[in-house]
Amino acid sequence: QVQLVESGGGLVQAGGSLRLSCVASGRTFNNYAMGWFRQVPGKEREIVAGISWSAATTYYADSVKGRFTISRDNAKNTVYLQMNSLKPEDTAVYYCAADPPPYHIADMRAYTYWGQGTQVTVSS
Repeated sequence: QVQLVESGGGLVQAGGSLRLSCVASGRTFNNYAMGWFRQVPGKEREIVAGISWSAATTYYADSVKGRFTISRDNAKNTVYLQMNSLKPEDTAVYYCAADPPPYHIADMRAYTYWGQGTQVTVSS
């Protein structure tokens, strides 16, 4: 079992930046691909970004490509989401999740371990 805890959310002005962190524990972090997802009330959860265990492969939703960067530090059991040029439509609860082998980092159905989420609010 993998436990995930997100942090770094908050309230920012449009155009600002935040960096989210997700710390994993319980199992070997290096064996999992990781992803960031977001959800707003009344809407389906959607993938934001994914990263392979080696960080050789990344995936980004079209809506965030060029603004967000996913990275990981396996020595610290941590995955990050750097969010720049934030827009009001980025407002959501952001979740990190772990994807065990076989990896399908762009497919939400592949992720089996989830954090509790951290709120990101972007004001205009």
